[in-house]
Amino acid sequence: MEVQTKSITVETTVKAPVEKVWKFWTLPEHITKWSNASDDWHTPSAQNDLRVGGTFTSRMEAKDGSIGFDFGGVYDDVKMHALIAYTMGDGRKVTITFSPAGNETKIVETFEAEDTNPPEMQQTGWQAILDNFKKYAEANS
Repeated sequence: MEVQTKSITVETTVKAPVEKVWKFWTLPEHITKWSNASDDWHTPSAQNDLRVGGTFTSRMEAKDGSIGFDFGGVYDDVKMHALIAYTMGDGRKVTITFSPAGNETKIVETFEAEDTNPPEMQQTGWQAILDNFKKYAEANS
């Protein structure tokens, strides 16, 4: 029997041109400033080799040092200013599209749910990170 994988989608529209949005999304010096779901977490380090077959890792930790984990994967497809697709370390797939519209960029991120946490919780967490990205990108554009 084949297990059906549930996909979850989160999205936002950032008031910034796609060139800036892409830079903020992909450069480690920016990733460490926005990649967290809540204010009591942070990303102290990030590495990113943005090319097909390249890898990325972000270290995510509670600010009090009580817990942390590495989030990473391998890039399956990269189209500058348009698309990033990758496979996470646990084998789940993620696709992110960047759609420019003048001085705004719509970001749509679809990921395969894991089976440990409820899908609603996963969607809330990924949306919170995306909302944090929007806030960071708009404040720095």
